[in-house]
Amino acid sequence: MTHEKLFTPPDGSTITVNPDGGLSVPDDPIIPFIRGDGIGPDIWRATDMVVVEAVKRAYAGRRQIRWFEVIAGQIAFETSGSWLPDETVEAIRHYAVAIKGPLTTPVGGGLRSINVALRHLLDLYACVRPVRYIPGVPSPVKHPERVDMVIFRENMEDVYAGIEWKKDSDEARRIISILKDNFGVVIAPDSGIGIKPISETGTKKLVRRAVRYAVDGGRDSVTLVHKGNIMKYTEGAFRDWGYEVCRREFSDLTVPEAELTGPEAKGRVVIKDRIADAMFQQVLLRPEEYSVIATPNLNGDYLSDALAAQIGGLGMAPGANIGDHAALFEATHGTAPKYAGMDKVNPGSLILSAALMLEHMGWKEAAELIYTSIEATVAKKTVTYDLARQMEGAVEVSCSGFAKSMIESME
Repeated sequence: MTHEKLFTPPDGSTITVNPDGGLSVPDDPIIPFIRGDGIGPDIWRATDMVVVEAVKRAYAGRRQIRWFEVIAGQIAFETSGSWLPDETVEAIRHYAVAIKGPLTTPVGGGLRSINVALRHLLDLYACVRPVRYIPGVPSPVKHPERVDMVIFRENMEDVYAGIEWKKDSDEARRIISILKDNFGVVIAPDSGIGIKPISETGTKKLVRRAVRYAVDGGRDSVTLVHKGNIMKYTEGAFRDWGYEVCRREFSDLTVPEAELTGPEAKGRVVIKDRIADAMFQQVLLRPEEYSVIATPNLNGDYLSDALAAQIGGLGMAPGANIGDHAALFEATHGTAPKYAGMDKVNPGSLILSAALMLEHMGWKEAAELIYTSIEATVAKKTVTYDLARQMEGAVEVSCSGFAKSMIESME
């Protein structure tokens, strides 16, 4: 590999992807990381402290991550003229597992979004967002402890594919004309036009991963969330293709909800489906009935943030973008530039994303140390300003102070 504009990777070994999709993880894996823009460097320092200590304690020094810094976002643009250098994409693809802080969306020309570009260039088709309540975190709902879901959001298609044309553009006029002349579809001439692709291949890849996750993790259900009552040949097809995957590939491990004759699923994962708007009510009123959710891109974006709000906000919500050949873990919030360099903000999202990364690598003992220590720290009401202002009797600490308190809580 060549990394002409990047740092030289450290000594260490490469994670490899097995033919069955599993990982072969050495004891000294090289893992690329992107600090991110704005508050990115602050929350990265805190995350690094916690992860290094968790791995050290969990494995008594037998395992160690070899961090490899790569660049994207503002610093990349300033040093290389590119918001997303090819070498960064190459490094993540080669080393199979990476983690990143929040990145600035370029204004004006260039990429629509660095995050979206990374997903498409690396075919990270599943956005995975676990949503689980940490006791003590302020929440706007009465029973946040009932929320324990993992969202699998399709990452490549739907309206987020970015296929659209501006009002009055030649392309928009041509599309409007073609629809009228060839299909009898009349659209107002002053419309912007967008295309919503949802493919059988993309849907089945996502649902297959969601069901496998549920089976391997002992989860009791997978719910297909869609708006198929209106968009029958896109989101309705998503539902149908999802059921087809379960019937053809997981028939002995799953059962459609409609075929249950009683409450017993006999150890099988129950496959449900819900209309998207109704699902927003369901996750508020009956969250304990849902475990894994598989959904198209736009629905998943809305639902991820809505569920995060129920457990206290994006500051405590981890995220990952996963494909068959690479996985990129990330903070789910923005860059918050006005707090940059102040060592102030909550690093919880990136720390929990790092724990999710360790789980993905099979280093579950280190991940569990992070989960238990963050719970213990919040239980002591030792929190950053965003939580402290909502908690009576809280001890407000800095971003790095929160990380240090987590380390003190590790056992």
